[in-house]
Amino acid sequence: MTASKAAFESGADAQPVSAPLTRAALFLVVTINPGPGNQAAARSFCGELAALIRAVGFRDLEAGLSCVMGIGSEAWDRLFGSPRPSELHPFREIQAGSRHAVSTPGDLLFHIRAKRMDLCFEMATQIMARLGDAASVVDEVHGFRYFDDRDLLGFVDGTENPRGEAVVEAAIIGEEDPAFAGGSYVIVQKYLHDLDGWNALSTESQERIIGRTKLSDVELDDSIKPTSAHNALTTIIENGKEFQIVRDNMPFGRAGSGEFGTYFIGYCRTPRVTEQMIENMFVGRPPGNYDRLLDFSRAVTGTLFFVPSATFLDAVNDDDSAAATPTASAVEPSLPTASGDGSLRIGSLKGESRHE
Repeated sequence: MTASKAAFESGADAQPVSAPLTRAALFLVVTINPGPGNQAAARSFCGELAALIRAVGFRDLEAGLSCVMGIGSEAWDRLFGSPRPSELHPFREIQAGSRHAVSTPGDLLFHIRAKRMDLCFEMATQIMARLGDAASVVDEVHGFRYFDDRDLLGFVDGTENPRGEAVVEAAIIGEEDPAFAGGSYVIVQKYLHDLDGWNALSTESQERIIGRTKLSDVELDDSIKPTSAHNALTTIIENGKEFQIVRDNMPFGRAGSGEFGTYFIGYCRTPRVTEQMIENMFVGRPPGNYDRLLDFSRAVTGTLFFVPSATFLDAVNDDDSAAATPTASAVEPSLPTASGDGSLRIGSLKGESRHE
C-alpha cells in the first residue's frame, strides 16, 4: 500500500508538505514558554491554524500561501502526551573533527511559503500575535529564490527532488505508523557560508565538491565525480532502492553584515533517511570521506519536528489534546534493516548512538 493510499484510508489529510516551490519563504522556530496556560494556548492555536491561513491567503489567492506546522519531541510530550509518533526524537547531534551538526532548541516550526514575501511576513506576524506571551522566537529566517533556483554558492539547488506521486511516497507517513498516517518528519538546519573562501576556488574544484556542473546543472559522470561529492554522499540507496526526501531549501542573507547562507529543510516519512544523509556529510562514507562543502559551510542550527496531519491539528482542543489521534499500534517503518556487509544501515538508525 502506498503512503498516499494509507493516509487516504485513515481519513487524514496531510499538511501542504508537497506544496509547489515558491519565490519566498519564512522559517519561524519558537519555543513554548513554561506554564500550563502557555501550553493550553499552544494547543488552542493548532485548531486555529487552518482558519488563519485562509484569512491571510484570501488577500491574494494566486500567491499560493501555505504554512506547515511541525512539533518538536519535548513539546509533543507536553502538549499531547501518548501516543506519540514512532520516530519522533530530538535532533541527533554529530561531531566529527571540526565538523559539527549542532542540535538547537525548537518546540514549533512554521514553514511559510508564498509567491510574495509580504504574505509570508503577514502570516508570521499573525502567528506570533495569536501565540502572544505563550511562545518565544529562537530563529527566524526570510528566504528568497535566487535567480534560476540557485543557492548563494552559485549552484542550482533541489534538482533531484521527487516529483508528482513520488513526493507523497517520499514524505508522507502511511501504514508503517497508522496512528499518524498523513504526517511527516522534517529536519531543518541553517548553514552559513564562507563565500570568500568558496569563490577563491576554481569552478572545476567547486563542481567536484558539489558533483554537478555549475552553469548547466548536469551531474558529473561517475568516472570523474569524487565519492566525497555532496550529491554522492546524500544519495541513499539500500538493496537497489533509492530513498528520497523532499527539500525546499532557500538562500538567505544580509549583505551589509556579510551573512550568506542556505536554510536546509527536508521532509521525509522517516527521519532516518535525512539523518543518514547528514551523517554521510559530516562523518563520511566511509568515515573520513566527508562532504568537502563543509569546509566552507557551517551548520548553526539543527532541529527535528513531527508534522501531524491537518486532520490532527483541526481536531486538537484544550480539553482533549490528542483528539485527532486514532487508536492503532505503531510499527517500524518498512525500510531495509541493518546488515553487517558495509551497507548504509538505514534501518538501524533508530536508537543508535551517534558520532559525538
